[in-house]
Amino acid sequence: MTFIQTPPELGNQYTADRALRSYLARALPADVLTEIGPGLEAMGELAGGELYRFQLADRANEPTLTQWDAWGSRVDRVEVSPLWHRAERIAAEQGLVATAYERRHGAYSRVHQFVLVYLFTPSADLYSCPLAMTDGAARALIAAGNAALIERALPHLTSRDPREFWTSGQWMTEATGGSDVGLTETVARREGERWRLYGRKWFTSAATSQMALTLARPDGNPPGGKGLALFYVETRDAEGRPNRILVNRLKDKLGTRKVPTAELTLDGTPAELVAGTGDGVKNIAPMLNVTRTWNSVAACALARRGLALARDYAGKRVAFGASLSEKPLHLDTLAGLEAEFLGALHLTFFVVELMGREEAGKASSEQKNLLRLLTPVAKLLTGRQVVHILSEVIESFGGAGYVEDTGLPMLLRDAQVLPIWEGTTNVLSLETLRALEGVGGLAVLKREIGIWLREVREPDLVKISAQVERAVEQAEAWLAKAQGDALEAGARRFAMTLGRAVELALLAQHGQWSLAEEKDQHARAAALRFAAHGVSLLAEMDAADSRRLARDD
Repeated sequence: MTFIQTPPELGNQYTADRALRSYLARALPADVLTEIGPGLEAMGELAGGELYRFQLADRANEPTLTQWDAWGSRVDRVEVSPLWHRAERIAAEQGLVATAYERRHGAYSRVHQFVLVYLFTPSADLYSCPLAMTDGAARALIAAGNAALIERALPHLTSRDPREFWTSGQWMTEATGGSDVGLTETVARREGERWRLYGRKWFTSAATSQMALTLARPDGNPPGGKGLALFYVETRDAEGRPNRILVNRLKDKLGTRKVPTAELTLDGTPAELVAGTGDGVKNIAPMLNVTRTWNSVAACALARRGLALARDYAGKRVAFGASLSEKPLHLDTLAGLEAEFLGALHLTFFVVELMGREEAGKASSEQKNLLRLLTPVAKLLTGRQVVHILSEVIESFGGAGYVEDTGLPMLLRDAQVLPIWEGTTNVLSLETLRALEGVGGLAVLKREIGIWLREVREPDLVKISAQVERAVEQAEAWLAKAQGDALEAGARRFAMTLGRAVELALLAQHGQWSLAEEKDQHARAAALRFAAHGVSLLAEMDAADSRRLARDD
């Protein structure tokens, strides 16, 4: 009989996630965890069962664009996959956006929300993309204080009723600028009693959303970011027709292929100012801070999914006389990936905790500064970590990992967007330097790390504490010394060093807690393995050699 390999399977993705449950036991009050636990377990069952099976069956379906109807009328209708329709209903009913704004658990509401997101994301073909922008739009409208738009849009953005629920787009990217939004060419003209937008948005994800926040330059405004304004747009008119918006094409992308990403022409699109006729980049910043955190959570979620499948497969795949789960080299490989994933998980959810405290009005000035600093750091580092982890996961399956209908290649392709969307690693490294200027340097981070490490008593974890402190001191010395081109050239290595130091400090803190409270060695083992991978990336680099290598001089 021909051999048939048993495929990997998933169980309940909440009850099977040892690291997540351990983190929540430490981070949340017992009564909060008891109250939200059944909902998390239900989402975990859905994500590892029905929704995961639907995802595999729906693999070949992608968005389609119909530009013209049979009689020659321009309709620009985008249809998404069946899974996305199902995901939209689940997201609304389970409150994947609403939970953060209902605030039933005060400062812990963001943790509750993002755990739901973390469980949901890997089985929903990146439906988290429009949800992230929806959450960000709600946050930006609240921050702007535009009462009319808050009354109009916020009830839809935060609704649990699928019939009332809206998602939002975030239209920033143009062919001229990419991350340099100051080069935006879209113009806003006052025509009668309303504004109209004219221009081309080169990369707009989730083109089926009911509204969007977008940047445009009012006529007469100066060039650059200061001359941009933030506008609110509804994508369909009262009759359901495109609101002076032409869908030129859907993008043919490496990954996130279920996300309907379009190139749009705004041809007199009606729009409303969100907050004045300038400072659009500043006014959209609250949206970016939220979406960057969604990005970090998605990175953790996809890494966890890959590792869950790889671990299950290791117990089923027999090669050279034993299962992979009994092979020391295979175990060593997975152990290293697990440690990197756990570092990303703890950093990400620390940022989520800070966000929750700030929104609940319970954050100190130091915590606000930490949130400002660590949001870009978490996004850039976790985005790099997930690509590395999933590349190794694909390899751990051998040839099966390279075959599309296993559903495995999609994980890696989808993960590759995470270091790019909402600012590439290099762009966010420079933002980290600017954030440090705004918070007065590394003092606030050093104090926080010191608080975490004071709790560490286990001898191996004490050694790790010293490694963290050395890395932060090295980063501080580098920052004091670097100037001009050297500062910019080293920004990426500096930001990643900070991120890895924070991840290791959090792993050590949690490892100590878990030893004391759970009598569990898992978190300690993760801290030790992560430490062995190294923290500091701040080796001296010769600028002339960099030019020779990059330019082939």
